[in-house]
Amino acid sequence: MKKISTFLSLVILAMGCKAQQQPKASQSTEQSSYYFNHKPKLVVGIVVDQMRYDYLTRFYTKYGEGGFKRMMNEGFNCKNNHFNYVPTKTAPGHASVFSGTTPKYHGIISNDWYDKEIKSSVYCAGDDSVEPVGTTSDAGKMSPHRMITTTFADENRLFTQMRGKSIGVSVKDRGAILPAGHSANAAYWFYGKDQGDFITSTYYMNDLPKWVKDFNSSDVAESYLKPWTTYYDIKTYTESGSDLNNFEGGFTGKETATFPYDLQDLKDKNGGFDILKGTAYGNSIVADFAIAALTGEQLGKDEHTDVLTVSFSSTDYVGHNFGVNSKEIEDTYIRLDLDLERFFNALDEEVGKGNYTVFLTADHAAVDVPAYLQSVNIPAGYVTPKENAKRMRAFLVAKYGVDFIENISNNQVFFDRAKIAEMNLDLDDVQEALVNEIISYKDIDKAYSAKTLTTTSFPIGLEALLQKGYNQKRSGDVVFDYKPAHISYGHTGSTHGSGFDYDTHVPLLFFGKGIKHGQTFDKTEITDIAPTISALLDISFPNGAIIGKPLEFVLE
Repeated sequence: MKKISTFLSLVILAMGCKAQQQPKASQSTEQSSYYFNHKPKLVVGIVVDQMRYDYLTRFYTKYGEGGFKRMMNEGFNCKNNHFNYVPTKTAPGHASVFSGTTPKYHGIISNDWYDKEIKSSVYCAGDDSVEPVGTTSDAGKMSPHRMITTTFADENRLFTQMRGKSIGVSVKDRGAILPAGHSANAAYWFYGKDQGDFITSTYYMNDLPKWVKDFNSSDVAESYLKPWTTYYDIKTYTESGSDLNNFEGGFTGKETATFPYDLQDLKDKNGGFDILKGTAYGNSIVADFAIAALTGEQLGKDEHTDVLTVSFSSTDYVGHNFGVNSKEIEDTYIRLDLDLERFFNALDEEVGKGNYTVFLTADHAAVDVPAYLQSVNIPAGYVTPKENAKRMRAFLVAKYGVDFIENISNNQVFFDRAKIAEMNLDLDDVQEALVNEIISYKDIDKAYSAKTLTTTSFPIGLEALLQKGYNQKRSGDVVFDYKPAHISYGHTGSTHGSGFDYDTHVPLLFFGKGIKHGQTFDKTEITDIAPTISALLDISFPNGAIIGKPLEFVLE
């Protein structure tokens, strides 16, 4: 009897201890509430196409307090932020920012590239298996299917059991599609021509939502077909070169590339609504649409974090046309600053201050117009790809009796490997022979074979950047790069693509929930952004993010 009594006492004691260990329902709810309340309701990823870091400092006195300066004054400024691969182009840039990895892993090796399998060029977002929505044009036949890794937006969707939304917005299709990821609810891009609407594809939906239809029918695009004049007196634009010079392209139908530009008058000779893409107003219509998306999609309204990606691409069009030292680029950034302020004010109103997190960066920067650099005695120049290609082919015929080259694009040479095998030649030897040949060309500064890039470790330098941009399945047999400030481009306007600082050094600003106030000159890399946001959200990193790392000093 005594033994039974003792046993019962022990059982009761154990049950009491277990009861004490069990959390009460109210405690569990409180912990869940604490967890969700310490996450932003909305993450906004902003990419400014072709933005050099020095645009933050050069035009600083022209900015208001609510745009770029708000991010710098309230958030964290990474002043030594760089791309860590080549090529520095739009599609790889957007993919790398949001995936936390480089073309070596995510597979977007350029805007378009030669596909070795089908022996033809492919576009980064082109997809014939989908149909356009909102237009009948093939401009709507797009998807992210060629990107082979996830983005942090994808990982957020998976973490929230698809409850957290992901929406991508841009003038460019690739600027909307790649950041939003594979599992996005929607990506919208601007189709100009005679339409002037935001469109999408059946990859995302079969019909445009009502709010998008309402936006398209509201004639917002038409309202921007007006004179493009400088926001401030042009005489105060002392941070850029003279308005009339020999280094700018301009618009068809206007004799000089000088302000003002009557867009209504010029549109018929410049692609209809497409002319807006090449002006400051292209960014304004993207800001308008992004603000409409906040309410249309009810972003940031529940406990599941949403993601909105916004790419301002008109900065790239303006830079390509007028160059990085133009009055046009200065006015474009002054007006973009105002658009950012409008957008941040809308976030404050719709999502609430302290409820959202924003980062802003670029997909690449740009070089000064080489003709301008030459005029001030800085080494620069223009290369002739056709002449180089002619010499390459002649060399192979002279050495082997056969021209093995299938394609030359994106500073890469693709061989007909079947023909090389047929002749019982060693592929590595043929690659090295061409490398040794083209390194003697006056404009080519670096050249490497596929074997070298896949078997040799380069920890630093341009070689390391070329290696991180090299994808075994998609890249060529020989890769080369030009001397600094030497480009394959027209003699007016700016371009990009190299591994030099003028192409790699871009802004990186964070502000909002979970972000410290501060700045650093420590080197950060573009692939650090996605892991940082993933860490902020306590979610898995994108599945290819083996290069980037969380920036702990940015997070509270």
